[in-house]
Amino acid sequence: MSRSPASRTDFIVDGHPTAAWVHSSDSTVTRPVLMVHGFRGDHHGMDLIAGTIRDRDVIVADLPGFGLNAPLPGGLSLDSYYAHLVGLIAEVSARWQLAPIVLGHSFGSILVAHMAARQPTTAPELVLINPITSPALEGSAKVLTALTRLYYTLGAQLPEEIGHQLLANPVIVRAMSEVMATTKDRGLRRYIHDQHARHFSTFSDRTSLAAAFDVSVAHTVTEVSDRLSMPTLVIAGDKDAIAPIKATRKFVAGLSDATFVELSGVGHLVHYERPDEAASAIMDFCRGRD
Repeated sequence: MSRSPASRTDFIVDGHPTAAWVHSSDSTVTRPVLMVHGFRGDHHGMDLIAGTIRDRDVIVADLPGFGLNAPLPGGLSLDSYYAHLVGLIAEVSARWQLAPIVLGHSFGSILVAHMAARQPTTAPELVLINPITSPALEGSAKVLTALTRLYYTLGAQLPEEIGHQLLANPVIVRAMSEVMATTKDRGLRRYIHDQHARHFSTFSDRTSLAAAFDVSVAHTVTEVSDRLSMPTLVIAGDKDAIAPIKATRKFVAGLSDATFVELSGVGHLVHYERPDEAASAIMDFCRGRD
């Protein structure tokens, strides 16, 4: 199958304008993949994987509150994101006349896993990349999480100009990027840092960013693992400092129908550092499910 450059498309989800990008293939008979990106990112983060999947269309929408999409009128919470994703899936299904295979990366994994647990018909299959399997408010990461929460709280409460400068500070964004990147390839590290510099501060407003952060640290995919009975592909790196691999292995072992792809030498940025392997695993998983 050939692949065209991503093109923008727009949905109206329960009255909420939602910008999305479609990586189109030549196939008209395979189910599309709907990708949900991670915290502070937007659709650009999934470009490398989406552009490498050749056998089906891939749709990547900005989450409400990020990229080009405004926050939801009632605020950002696990419940509001759930309702939005259910509506988005319905819109994609109607336009493609095929139900999408749903994928979530990092923060997106929390959202799609909880959605699938509440309403399994929205996700007959599920793909999770770098799923959040460890509670951020517990264990060795709780001090760092508390400091990060203070950072987002201050960013929301300070005077607007100062608060935005804090949250979008290029030095802090670069520090986040340095911590997450595991590759030794200098060119790839430059690409990762450039992507974060360009797209990590495209949040719509400070209050929404803080609200989304609270959702990201208050929940994990493990909270609903006993309700994820659908075929599930999990892709994770064994050097992931945000979602340690031991917790992810335990999560996978508890699923009733799991396919696990563990990538060595990579951390939380599988979507940047190992997109070809991730795309190959996704295509293999999707075949036969159309």
